[in-house]
Amino acid sequence: MIVFHPAYAPRLPPGHRFPMPKFVRLLERLTETGLIRASDAVTPVPAARSWLELAHGHDYVRAVLEQRLDAAAERRLGLPMTAEVALRSCAAVGGTVETARLALGHGLACNMAGGSHHAHAGFGSGFCVFNDVAVAALLLRAEGLVRRVLIIDLDVHQGDGTAAILASDDAFFTLSVHCRTNFPARKTRSRLDVALEPGSGDALYLALLDRLVPDLLATERPDLVFYNAGVDPHQRDRLGRLELSDAGLAARERCVLESCRRAGVPLACVVGGGYGSDVEEVVERHAVLHEVAASLGSW
Repeated sequence: MIVFHPAYAPRLPPGHRFPMPKFVRLLERLTETGLIRASDAVTPVPAARSWLELAHGHDYVRAVLEQRLDAAAERRLGLPMTAEVALRSCAAVGGTVETARLALGHGLACNMAGGSHHAHAGFGSGFCVFNDVAVAALLLRAEGLVRRVLIIDLDVHQGDGTAAILASDDAFFTLSVHCRTNFPARKTRSRLDVALEPGSGDALYLALLDRLVPDLLATERPDLVFYNAGVDPHQRDRLGRLELSDAGLAARERCVLESCRRAGVPLACVVGGGYGSDVEEVVERHAVLHEVAASLGSW
């Protein structure tokens, strides 16, 4: 099941380093190769203010929705706070909520955006406005749909915002496997952080995941897994450093998907990071998750 909203790719100033077009191109790439039909993509409802305020402060939510962030807050965010960006942020959160609901019903679902793990309760950071996974986890728990949630964050950057927002609640287990020397400079403590050295490469990375993911599924016994499938650990990513190869990235996706399927745990995937001057190349890396999912057949 695929979730996509037309607002996922707002206009940014020319030359902006965030590859916003990748979200539309990913859907196009999946339809062009026959992995999905565009008509099968589910369009989510943008997140309501009440949903956003489960994870974020009232004043911050209001400032975003009314485009009233001050200059310092915009610099920290790294995005211009326009009406299009505000809508995109709400749509991405709504997309992750819908993805989680679909995963609970069908076993596996993927949002074509999401993974804004640097967004904290009171501020945005690192291109992340609202923390979609934190909002979705809190909302589904409030609705009684889940009791325990495991968040597997394999973006190359630590999931500091997600860890901070969910830190006080034992219902949520946050795992972050990231590059030790990468953004953010000041890390937040996840329930479990694995900080890898630059250049760690396939063998070390995959051996770690092959042990860690099944063990956490067995010990935490979650009702739902959120997977931040950022492709920025790749060796050609502009903001990476962990040096995963094409084969290593595919093996990573297979490890997470197969482990969740064997454990019988629903899996909600979000796009996460992936950066480079060639958007098509970045999109190809994001498409690997869907290619692996298709190869596994029905959940």
